[in-house]
Amino acid sequence: MVARSSEVRPSAVRHSPYSGAGGRRVRGAGRLAGLGLGGAALLVLLTGCDVGAAFGGFGWPQGGITPEANRMYDLWIASCIAALAVGVFVWGLIFWCVVRYRKRGNELPVQTRYNLPMEFLYTIAPILIVSVLFYYTAIVQTDVGKTSRDPDVTVEVVAFKWNWQFNYRDGQGVEANTVASVLGTSEVIPILVLPSDRSIRFEETSRDVIHSFWVPEMLFKRDVFPGSIRNVFEVSKLEGEGAYVGRCAELCGTYHAFMNFELRVVTPEKYDQFLAAKQDGRSTQEALTAIGEDPYATTTEPFDTRRTEANFNPDKSASGSGN
Repeated sequence: MVARSSEVRPSAVRHSPYSGAGGRRVRGAGRLAGLGLGGAALLVLLTGCDVGAAFGGFGWPQGGITPEANRMYDLWIASCIAALAVGVFVWGLIFWCVVRYRKRGNELPVQTRYNLPMEFLYTIAPILIVSVLFYYTAIVQTDVGKTSRDPDVTVEVVAFKWNWQFNYRDGQGVEANTVASVLGTSEVIPILVLPSDRSIRFEETSRDVIHSFWVPEMLFKRDVFPGSIRNVFEVSKLEGEGAYVGRCAELCGTYHAFMNFELRVVTPEKYDQFLAAKQDGRSTQEALTAIGEDPYATTTEPFDTRRTEANFNPDKSASGSGN
């Protein structure tokens, strides 16, 4: 006979919410939630400050002077922030797996186990990211590339080895007439004078090989093709008056690196005065002086032709000596 006091009673067992498979799932969900919150906090932190200025625009030219340039800059910065957020999230998962599933013995882990939430994540997330980037890229590209029927100013950009000619036109297309022209030489940098707050159409053509018209603060580079192809684009307006360097961004020959020009943005009133002076027969330098502008380029210098005796005969030997 067993005494009542000596009866063995089942002890009350407290089940921890973190024990067993259920606990592992809770801990895993908590870690994933922490990673998600950390990524969201990082994204808010990055978007709350001027990330472009802090990181040099991530390689994109800053200080855009057209609405189109600013829209492309914003798209570029947003894409870089999204890429960084995804990168931080992926790196976090990698290091978490390294620590969480590090080797703890000689027993081989289960090789056929799968994780449906994780597989769903790395299958759907990339599709969503690419879709969002494609959507906004298509919108900005369509907006930047559109042209109007009647722009305020039309300029024909003519490229040749290794300089530029800018023709102010009275209409669009090859049938339009040139009312004034600016021609660059080896001694004088060509200056493209344009008004602020007016829509401007650029029609590009080349006399020899492919060049590329590029003002970093104005818009992306556009190739200039020879023959009957005319590359056309527009900017809705120029927002900042001043002088901006322009370059050829396509390797076109020996003096490609020196094939520069200058964009001079002035008020609409000064632009009209400049164009009238050119039509009266004044030179570009005289017309610029007449409107109170510097007659010569201030952002770049004429290229050195290097056609000197020292260049062709470094040792100053007489020509025909066989050296």
